[in-house]
Amino acid sequence: QVQLVESGGGLVQTGGSLRLSCATSVRTASIYAMGWFRQAPGKEREFVAAISWSGGSTSYADSVKGRFTISRDNAKNTVYLQMNSLKPEDTAVYYCAAGPIISTMQRMYGYWGQGTQVTVSS
Repeated sequence: QVQLVESGGGLVQTGGSLRLSCATSVRTASIYAMGWFRQAPGKEREFVAAISWSGGSTSYADSVKGRFTISRDNAKNTVYLQMNSLKPEDTAVYYCAAGPIISTMQRMYGYWGQGTQVTVSS
């Protein structure tokens, strides 16, 4: 069973930065691709970023490309999402997810965390 716990969310002003963390189960961190998704109020959950199990391949949504960076430290069983130049439209609950391969599609991820709130004030 893969367990995922997100942290690092909070309130930040426009243009600010936050780093989200996703702590994973010890025995599975090195063999799963990981993704970050977000869901804003009244909207469907959407893809943000993903990283392969080795960290050698990444993928980003166009809306965050150049501002967000996904990375992982398998020795620490943790995946990160560095978010810079934040905008009010980035306000959402952010979820991390684990799946067998790197993908932008939610259905490819079988394990999900509970989410962490990110609020960007204008």
